[in-house]
Amino acid sequence: MNAARWRLGLLATSLTALLVACGGGRGQIEPFKPTRMLSFGDESSLVLPDGRRYGISDFKRGTDGNVIQPATVDCAANPTWTQVVAGAYSLVMAACNPTAATVTAFQYATVGARVADIKTQIDQHFASGTVGPKDLITVMAGTNDVIALYQQYPTLTEAQITDQLVARGRALADQVNRLANANGRVVVLTIPDVGLTPYALAQKAANTDTDRAALLSRLTTSFNTAMRLGLINDGRLIGLALADESVTTAARFPSAFGLSNVTTGACATALPDCTTSTLVTDATAATWLWADDRRLGPEGQRRLLGDPALQRAGTNPF
Repeated sequence: MNAARWRLGLLATSLTALLVACGGGRGQIEPFKPTRMLSFGDESSLVLPDGRRYGISDFKRGTDGNVIQPATVDCAANPTWTQVVAGAYSLVMAACNPTAATVTAFQYATVGARVADIKTQIDQHFASGTVGPKDLITVMAGTNDVIALYQQYPTLTEAQITDQLVARGRALADQVNRLANANGRVVVLTIPDVGLTPYALAQKAANTDTDRAALLSRLTTSFNTAMRLGLINDGRLIGLALADESVTTAARFPSAFGLSNVTTGACATALPDCTTSTLVTDATAATWLWADDRRLGPEGQRRLLGDPALQRAGTNPF
């Protein structure tokens, strides 16, 4: 090898080492092994104390697959995306702790939460604790904001609603940055496209003034874009998982995800009381994307929210 080539090889090796040291590599130098998880968000991130969730709950079953009588909700079946993430790191939620193990995954998510409530949830945690480099923190919120503001249309114009959603997206980014600046390790998800929900399709069918589903898609994009642009972009403390893209892909190519219905809610009863025995005719928990008119079913929770979040936690250079 001549001297010029030797110098070029040495330079390339040095640059690679520098990129890895600065978090510029493609993965983690050492696997991230959190010892605690904190979840902030709305009902899509929540497991209730009795094991139900805002999706499709299932029951404890015997080895033959039949429901054990009397029927009791199985908190581990049809997990939420936050359960998927916690389970991958052997972290335990109080709401699903049949062996009375030490609780290491703490839920602050609340039903109906909007962006303003995320600050309240984080304030609640900081009132009695801190965050650190071994804390995996999950955040997802904004769907309830999009729907609540959309429901003021056309009293509020699209531009006025968009302005408010941009402000809320930035406000959510501020809270994520707050957690990162406190030395936490955060995985934040964009919200799925509300314009793809059964709720949006029903709004489109009921109104002729404009394509309401397309409007909800534009509003979702405005919120997600503002949130993304507001995040600290150092490639280290915050991992961004694009749930909007994963759900959109599944809605466009359902068969690739084993889905047979991506336009109708599977539940015949209101959440969180929906179970595998209270579904509409022909619906199954495994093949219908939506549990109700706006919240994902088990496959959406696991594959389209949980798996991307887990991948981000595993590859971000925390």
